[in-house]
Amino acid sequence: MSTHLKEKEEKIQNLLERLIEESAEGTPIVVEGRKDIETLRALGVQGRIVSAKTGGKSRLDVISEVEKTGAHEVILLLDFDRRGKEWSKILKEHLERAKIRPNLKFWNELQGLVSREVKDIEGLTSYIETLKRKAQVLS
Repeated sequence: MSTHLKEKEEKIQNLLERLIEESAEGTPIVVEGRKDIETLRALGVQGRIVSAKTGGKSRLDVISEVEKTGAHEVILLLDFDRRGKEWSKILKEHLERAKIRPNLKFWNELQGLVSREVKDIEGLTSYIETLKRKAQVLS
């Protein structure tokens, strides 16, 4: 059991390291809200993060904000619940029309690793801490 938890923790850390690198190279990340931004900052992401649902933004406002960055690709990292999935699909379609490549690989990988235990990006920090504690107790 502890080996499984340790492997899961390592996979999540590896994914976060790749996310931090991509962000540092200039790829913006789209999340749902302010707490998601705070979580990514706490996890070490320093690059541009666009909030999709703060300040009464419409989907077009989000696309416009992404376009202003001049990026050719954007990482979509919305929540794993039904609404987050809907927003991801809609934003993906709008971004493609704007000739910006939506990157969902981090979202898909992360969802595969934590979907049963975590429903939103803001829950990642506490989930990772819990995972580390459980792995240490069992090792």
